[in-house]
Amino acid sequence: MRTLYLECNAGASGDMMLGALADLLDDPQDAKRLIESAGIPDIEIIVEKAEKFHVGGTRVRVMAAGHEEGVDDHHSHHQHRSFQEVLSIIDSLKVSDDVRRRAKEIYTRVAEAESKVHNEPVSEIHFHEVGMLDAIADIVGTCILIERLAPDYIVSSPLRTGHGTVECAHGLLPIPAPATALLLRDVESYAGELEGEFTTPTGAALIGYFSEDYGQRPRMSIKDIGVGIGHHDFEIPNILRAFIGESEGRMFEIYELNCNIDDMTPEDMGHMTDLLLEEGALDVTISPLIMKKGRPGQRLTCLCRQNDKERIARLILENTSTIGLRMWKAERFEMTSHMEVCHTEYGDVRVKVSEGYGLRKWKAEHDDLVRLAEENDIPISKVRDAIRFE
Repeated sequence: MRTLYLECNAGASGDMMLGALADLLDDPQDAKRLIESAGIPDIEIIVEKAEKFHVGGTRVRVMAAGHEEGVDDHHSHHQHRSFQEVLSIIDSLKVSDDVRRRAKEIYTRVAEAESKVHNEPVSEIHFHEVGMLDAIADIVGTCILIERLAPDYIVSSPLRTGHGTVECAHGLLPIPAPATALLLRDVESYAGELEGEFTTPTGAALIGYFSEDYGQRPRMSIKDIGVGIGHHDFEIPNILRAFIGESEGRMFEIYELNCNIDDMTPEDMGHMTDLLLEEGALDVTISPLIMKKGRPGQRLTCLCRQNDKERIARLILENTSTIGLRMWKAERFEMTSHMEVCHTEYGDVRVKVSEGYGLRKWKAEHDDLVRLAEENDIPISKVRDAIRFE
């Protein structure tokens, strides 16, 4: 299993994430080409070698409208953009659908945190131009580089936040900053003994979105190490290290959500299974049961990852008649899967191959079997028998 481990002993920020992931590429300068080709307006990416405490790595600087966030104080000279305008910019980018979806989901988390901090609806939140473009570049760039590196599993160390206060446009704020603190929900973090802001809102949002687990580096065969260099100087090296390599199958942490329903039609329940699977649920089942007063009912059970549990729960509450959900955390043994194509005399068939724990299994996609059977006017069994796959 291709595993990416993010070592955040000095916290995390968007530029440090970009630097560490760029450093894993054969040529870190490729990060500049990949991010700039997305078409973010008024953005220039500078990728350069740097070091902290004699530890070498890659620093990525985002120049937004000619200025650098956190370095140039030109915020008052730039226009502000609404959250909807930010989403429109992301929609217009020349990136894959997965990158676009992930970027919008991450930026939505940031906007919702800012909304709660300022006690305003998300629709009323506005971002100053330089900071907004910088965050889009950090978020979209990270999504692009993770897509390029294609890890099967991402795990992070707990995040150091630091403590004390930080000066911003609104005055002195406690560390972690209010928006950062909200984004750290469900993320393992600690203050540490050093003063200063080690984790930024963008860093917290990225780690919280991508990391499937937190802790020490898992048992893995390391293939490469990327070092992202931060801008600030602290008493420890301000770096984020990214280890990529291969690990054996592991116990995946999942969440099980379920509810009992006795007042929805079978058609509507069937729609729920499709909707939840489309939205990232790992599995959805419906089981019959007898409820109070002898009424026949159905139990909707959904499995999902930690990062998806709140979103999946909301979908169930919004689209079913239930007024409550139960949730359990569990672990499961899980093989990793990928798709391959098998050529037969009747046409190509996609085959799902699953591997792990010394085992290898495969299964033909049933939709392809049906399609080829109809196109060739033969039984499905004949198409299945024509598959030669090892």
